[in-house]
Amino acid sequence: MTLTRALDVPSGNAANGRVHLRTLSLSDVEPLAAAYTRNAEYLAPWEPLRSEAFYTRAGQEAVVRSKLSQYAAGTEVPWVVLHDGDVVGMITLTGIVRGPFMNANLGYWVDQAFAGKGIATSSVEAVLSMASEDLGLHRIQAATLLHNVASQAVLKRSGFERIGMARSYLHIAGEWQDHFLYQRILL
Repeated sequence: MTLTRALDVPSGNAANGRVHLRTLSLSDVEPLAAAYTRNAEYLAPWEPLRSEAFYTRAGQEAVVRSKLSQYAAGTEVPWVVLHDGDVVGMITLTGIVRGPFMNANLGYWVDQAFAGKGIATSSVEAVLSMASEDLGLHRIQAATLLHNVASQAVLKRSGFERIGMARSYLHIAGEWQDHFLYQRILL
């Protein structure tokens, strides 16, 4: 199943052009390697430490193949964020659990050149719609570093509520860091 959505980005915020989400494919390997390379310094404070291999075609092919395997297993849905057909970010539902939980974790990033233009918020809102309508999920959770005010604003604009703080939650930028936890109930 391919999940694709055009994004409703407020006209005053977005860069000119068409923005949409499309499920990840092997054709995204080279554009993702370029996007990650272009944004390595910008993303470094918010992500795990990355080896040099991560930014190569081979490194991204391994990442994409792993994500596609998890997608086929039903435990992850990865999307690329596209602006006029160019990859400018990713948004992913991971750790999808069915049964009585019907839950997933949300993660996202947008190219530095497109930050603050409404694309992250529009991407999150589109994914929430697909999570509810197409995937039948009940709850989406997300976590942000305590000092990631921009990501917290995206979540709040998208109807998430902060539900707590987890100490030493994720190993980010080379150290275990505290995170605020958020949730959005869909159904």
